[in-house]
Amino acid sequence: MTYDPASANPLAANPLKTRSDMQHALQDLFDPLLPYFSKGNARVRLDAAGAHFDRAAADLEGFARPLWGLAPLAAGGGDFRHWQRYADGIANGTDPNHPEFWGWVNNRDQRMVELAAIGFALALIPEKLWDPLNGRARDNLVTYLLHARKFDYADNNWKFFRILVDIALDRLGVNYDRSLTNAYLSELDDFYIADGWYRDGNVRRVDHYIPFAMHFYGLIYSRLVDDDYSKRYRERALAFARDFRHWFAEDGATLPFGRSLTYRFACAGFWSALAFADLEALPWGEIKGLCLRHIRWWADKPMTHRDGVLSIGYGYPNLLMSENYNSAGSPYWAFKAFLPLAVKEDHPFWTSAETPPARPPGTVALPHPGMVTMPCKGDVVALSSGQENRQMRFGSEKYAKFAYSTRYGFSIESDERGFAGAAFDSMLAFSDDGIHYRVRETNQDVRIAGTVLYSKWSPWPDVVVESWLLPAAPWHVRVHRIVTPRPLETAEGGFAIARRDFELDALYALTGAAYAIGEEDFSGIRDLGSTVARQGLAQKAPPNTNLIAAKTLVAQLRATIPAGETVLRCAVLALRDTSAVSSDWEHPPAAPDLAELRAVAEQGVTVSAMNAPGRMP
Repeated sequence: MTYDPASANPLAANPLKTRSDMQHALQDLFDPLLPYFSKGNARVRLDAAGAHFDRAAADLEGFARPLWGLAPLAAGGGDFRHWQRYADGIANGTDPNHPEFWGWVNNRDQRMVELAAIGFALALIPEKLWDPLNGRARDNLVTYLLHARKFDYADNNWKFFRILVDIALDRLGVNYDRSLTNAYLSELDDFYIADGWYRDGNVRRVDHYIPFAMHFYGLIYSRLVDDDYSKRYRERALAFARDFRHWFAEDGATLPFGRSLTYRFACAGFWSALAFADLEALPWGEIKGLCLRHIRWWADKPMTHRDGVLSIGYGYPNLLMSENYNSAGSPYWAFKAFLPLAVKEDHPFWTSAETPPARPPGTVALPHPGMVTMPCKGDVVALSSGQENRQMRFGSEKYAKFAYSTRYGFSIESDERGFAGAAFDSMLAFSDDGIHYRVRETNQDVRIAGTVLYSKWSPWPDVVVESWLLPAAPWHVRVHRIVTPRPLETAEGGFAIARRDFELDALYALTGAAYAIGEEDFSGIRDLGSTVARQGLAQKAPPNTNLIAAKTLVAQLRATIPAGETVLRCAVLALRDTSAVSSDWEHPPAAPDLAELRAVAEQGVTVSAMNAPGRMP
């Protein structure tokens, strides 16, 4: 009998269409955690892998994160048999004399993150977590929360964490210094760009933290607090919904882009939060469809271990793509998707029939994140001007590739000395020794002109690259002007598609072109008249580098460019259609003249993600 890793997925047999289905899904995802609760119920330790923070904080993460789904379940009247376990865990975790004490919060401590879930649950369902506590346990909990408030929270979405704790303190009748709350609300506003878009702090990046953090917490705030900030958060969510819907494909998949993708279906959290806040940013049938289709997309993915515990990874268990702040409990931020369970069965989110989003056909420019989205036969491709994340692992792959796809995801590299065998999907890589390589990490200039993206970047201080990206669905075109004082080896990749076992794939490496045909997909790249000859390569990428498929193929073009100026032009195509080689592949788009592209770029506006917010130097 062949082992099917997807069969361990607790969502596999669930239709995920109704409120009852979602209640069962939450229970089924939670139940595998039960054997890992500690004796005093304050800690959940799922494996021995480490994160950058201490083990007690990691155990708290495993304990607290399920509350993002369990609290809404209870608020909506759903049954959960283990509330006493959680009440005992909170009492013991905040008791300095108990062996399972979580440890005191210090400056910018991971515990701050997890206390947000506890604060949210205390505010929403005090009868489950506060009322069962005796006087001493309540005093310990309040002391613990007040102590945490004294410290500075990270200058990003973390500021909402103290605000959620403050809402709980308000509802529990605890006195505290509210000036700190007001200060953070004001500082969070400094991250706002326009048209519903934020940055996650004073950084040059715009990613899934905008929907599943900034808007998610803002919409919770708008439900629990009535003030001017609440109104502001609702107005911004209305605007954001119109853009964010373009990140989702027909099958429910969203763009894998940026960090923290191990949170998986937390990416539906924005749509879930609209239901919680009773905010019809799009017709309810569209909101419901965007939310539930996304969760259904995960139902056949081997995203859990054999015991049903969510793994670190994305489409499958994969520590390689993780962040240094991912412990084994981190993936349970995915429970944010269950926020609609807090609203009653007769809410229009649940009573409406699912409908596809009524979005305009064709390409759509999103100037704030610096993207142009293209629907491509069941896929959504986002051309990206490139953002910046030098603080975290694989920041270039997660933020600075030329394109991201709901079907093909993206790959991270596994060997900094592996120029010859690297994936380089949706990237242009350079090497001056044939071993090490450089790719785009950040930009000096980024503009968007209509649906054309322009960026200027330098893999080394003395090498300058200008890149233009143009949609031509289902293709996209790339043009690069490179000025270098020395010869360099180059490699440019298309999309990574899943490989078949037993070497049954069709691989074609040609002069000026390469393509690969897997079991279901076609991927190819064609040169469009570069100033140097390029050789095609159908690259078998290293295993476990792609987020969605563990083994992939990438069509590449490779060449050595001379000192001076070189212009590289290519067209890239990937489709879930193995017959594309005899149809779309035969009709590539043309590359515009470089002078024409320069004129277009000069008319463009700077991408918002590259602009400095109020307090950024």
